[in-house]
Amino acid sequence: MVFLLLAAIGALSGMMGSIVGLGGGTILVPLTLLVGINLGWIPGITPQSVVGISVIMMIFNGLSSTLSHMKVKTVDYQTGWIFFAGSIPGMIIGAFVNKGMDLPSFNLYFGILLIVLSILLLARNHLKPIQWFVQRGKPRTFVDKFGETHVYGYPIWFALILTFIIGFASGLFGIGGGTMIVPALILLFLFPPHVAVGTSMFIVFLSAIVNSITHISLGHVPWHYALPVIPGAYIGGMIGTKLNRKMNSDTLVLVLRIMLLLFGVRSIIEGIWG
Repeated sequence: MVFLLLAAIGALSGMMGSIVGLGGGTILVPLTLLVGINLGWIPGITPQSVVGISVIMMIFNGLSSTLSHMKVKTVDYQTGWIFFAGSIPGMIIGAFVNKGMDLPSFNLYFGILLIVLSILLLARNHLKPIQWFVQRGKPRTFVDKFGETHVYGYPIWFALILTFIIGFASGLFGIGGGTMIVPALILLFLFPPHVAVGTSMFIVFLSAIVNSITHISLGHVPWHYALPVIPGAYIGGMIGTKLNRKMNSDTLVLVLRIMLLLFGVRSIIEGIWG
């Protein structure tokens, strides 16, 4: 029963994460904390092991989604490698900080992050893109399926600083960082939305490999719980990528915002009074 539950959580996380380029950890971590620790349905689970499961899941979620985006050429590989390089030190530091966190502290800080992410998702459709960064970076072009040409870009120094911060949050909480990367690519650097999601999933895949190595070395990965999540995350990632291309995801993004907000409030309450 526990393994089927984890597989279902992996599939849901992978699907929702791939639709908007999150990587799935933003969904898996609060869901697993809820059913594993608060409801007690997963014996022996801890915040550290939840993060360990999440980073393993994101390798396969990111891989399946990236392969799907590669087929339709919506991955900017150069940007992916630059952002990945900037995130490596942050991920390693975040993973070591995670080792010393107790459950109340993890819940409090993770809850604050979820609320910030829900606000970012809420605001990204209402904020106007910033031209300043594109003008100071090397311009790139992308022609979408409708024949429209998009010009985007960024200064590398700013991208490295930004991805260090995102990498730290990813290593600390076991999330993919896509919730922060996608709005940054769209609003700051004027990326076309589908390229932003495809590139984000490529970054999530690369980052999850480094993240998982660090957490495995720290003993944070309970393999008997992580293995059932892998096939669910891989299949969910493929389904989510297809939905991203074929449907308007505004409704699902709205549901995701509400979920993040509710999980965030619950996590903060647990951190303060739990």
